[in-house]
Amino acid sequence: MSSTKQLNNRSGDNASKKKCPLAMGLEGIAPLVRTVEEIPEPITTVIKGNIPSWINGSFLRNGPGRFEFGKDNFNHWFDGMALMHRFYIHDGEVTYSSRFLRSDSYVRNSEKDRIVVCEFGTMAMPDPCKNFFSRFLSRFKIPKATDNASVNFVKYKGDYYVSTETNYMRRVDPQSLETKEKVDWSEYIAVNSATAHPHYDREGASYNMGNSYGKGGFFYNIIRVPPPEKVEGEDKADFSGAQVLCSIPASDSRKPSYYHSFAMSENYVVFIEQPIKLDLLKFMLFRIQGKSFDKVMTWEPQYGTIFHVVHRHTGEQSKVKYSAPPMFTLHQINAYEDKGFLVMDMCCGDDGDVIGDFTLENLRRAPGEEMDKFYNSMCRNLPRRYVLPLTVTDDTPSDQNLVTLPFCQATAVKTGCGKVLCTHEELYDEELFQYGGLEFPQINYAHYNGRPYRYYYACGFGHLFSDSLLKMDLETKKLKAWRHPGLFPSEPVFVPAPNATEEDDGVVMSVIITPRTEKSTFLLVLDAKTFTELGRAEVPVNIPFGTHGVFNEMH
Repeated sequence: MSSTKQLNNRSGDNASKKKCPLAMGLEGIAPLVRTVEEIPEPITTVIKGNIPSWINGSFLRNGPGRFEFGKDNFNHWFDGMALMHRFYIHDGEVTYSSRFLRSDSYVRNSEKDRIVVCEFGTMAMPDPCKNFFSRFLSRFKIPKATDNASVNFVKYKGDYYVSTETNYMRRVDPQSLETKEKVDWSEYIAVNSATAHPHYDREGASYNMGNSYGKGGFFYNIIRVPPPEKVEGEDKADFSGAQVLCSIPASDSRKPSYYHSFAMSENYVVFIEQPIKLDLLKFMLFRIQGKSFDKVMTWEPQYGTIFHVVHRHTGEQSKVKYSAPPMFTLHQINAYEDKGFLVMDMCCGDDGDVIGDFTLENLRRAPGEEMDKFYNSMCRNLPRRYVLPLTVTDDTPSDQNLVTLPFCQATAVKTGCGKVLCTHEELYDEELFQYGGLEFPQINYAHYNGRPYRYYYACGFGHLFSDSLLKMDLETKKLKAWRHPGLFPSEPVFVPAPNATEEDDGVVMSVIITPRTEKSTFLLVLDAKTFTELGRAEVPVNIPFGTHGVFNEMH
C-alpha cells in the first residue's frame, strides 16, 4: 500500500510540529511489529527490585500480535490479529500469559491460511478458487465488519470484553484469556458500532457512543448499560437494560465525523464532533474499488470542531452550540464541573491525517534518515483544556470572555444567539517538547474521574511508538519522566494504594519492550508519587507494541 499522503491540506505550519525538536538518527522499530507466538500457560518472571505486596490482580493488555497469514500480509498496524496479555501479580510475584483472541476473523484466516476478512487497512482478496464471475460479484457486497477486537479491554455489567470500533465485541475470561461469545451491539440497541473507550460511573453503569444511520440521517448515540445485577451461575453476555440516552444528528449527514472516545463528567457527556470525516459515498464505493477503510477518512478543517453537551441523567441535549477551531482528539484525560463551567482536558493535534499513516510499511522503515523523515512529518499531540460555560442564556453578554475560573487561560465567547466559541489553554510547559508531545493519558480513574484532579500519566512520543513515561502536574505544568534509550513503554495504568489519602498514592504500571534485544520484555512498576522505579518483572518473550490495557483488581 502506498504510504503517500491521502490529503493535500496537511497543515505544515501546525504549532506542535514547529516547537518539537526534529528527530535525528531514530532507531528501527520493525521488531515491535512482527508476529509472535502465544503463551497460554502462565510462565514465571524474574523480579528485580520490589513489587509491592499489596498489588493483587491482573494487568490485562491488548494489541495486534499477528501480521500475516500464509503469503498474505496485513497493511496497517491496526489490522494485526488481537493478542491478549495478562500479568498476574500476587504477593510480590508475577506470572505472564498471552492468547490470541479466537475471533471469527482469526479462525477463518487460520483455516484458509490467507487473509479472508477485511480489516481497517487491508482488503481481503477474492477467493482464488471461485470463478471469475463470482469473484466479480463479491466486489459488490459490503464486507461484514471485523470482530478482531484488538484495541482495549472493557467492562459491562461486571464482565470483561475485548473491543474495537465495529459493532462486535468478544466476551473473554480475564483469568484464562479464553475467548467466549461474540456480542453484536445492534442486537441490543439501534447502533451499528461503538467505541473501545467506554466511561464508568460510580454506581457501576457503563457509557459509550455508537453510530446509527437510516432514512432520517446519520446519528451519534450515547449509550448507557446499567450496573451489574447478575444471577450467580449465569455465564453469558448480559446487556439487558441497555438504552440510547440521546441521539445527536451529524452536522453533515453525508460526512459524519470519526471519533475514538468522548468526555464524561459527573452530570454531562460531551461528544466532540471533529473534522476527521468519513465520506459515506466513498465508503459505499470502497468495496467495489477494492480500497480499504483508512482511505475513506479525510481531514477537513473547514468544518471546525463542535462540542455537543448532553445531560447524563436526563439525556437532554444543550441548546447551546459550542465550537472551537479545527483539531482532532483520540483520547480524553478527564472532565469535571466547577462553578458553572465544564472543564475538559484532552490530547489534541492540529492535523487529523495521522491515523492512516501507521501502515506497517511506514513502521518498518529503515533506521536513520528514512525513519526520521516520516516521524518529523507527523503532527505531535499535546494536552489541552477547553472550558464550556454551562449557564449561557439570551441575556449572556456577547463578545467577552465568559470563563471566570481562576488560573484559567481557556476562553469562551458568545458569538451569537446560542453560540459559543471556545479557545483552549495549553496544559504543559516547553519541557514537554523534548519528549515529542504525549498520548495514551491515564488518571486515578476510580477516585478522580469526573472530578477536579491534579495529576495524569501518559506516554511521550519521541519516536513513532512511545519512548517515555510522563507524570504531569496540572498545578505547576511540570513533568516527571521515565525514559531510557531503546526502551518503549506501553500506556501507563495507575493503581491506587489501599487506604490512599492522596491522589497519587499508588503505582504506575507499564509493559516495556525493546527492538534491540530478543525476548527482553519487562513489566515496570513505578512509585506514582516520585515516578521512580520500585521493581520490574522480566519475562523472556517478545511482545509487539500494543494499544490499551486495564488493571483487574482481585479480592
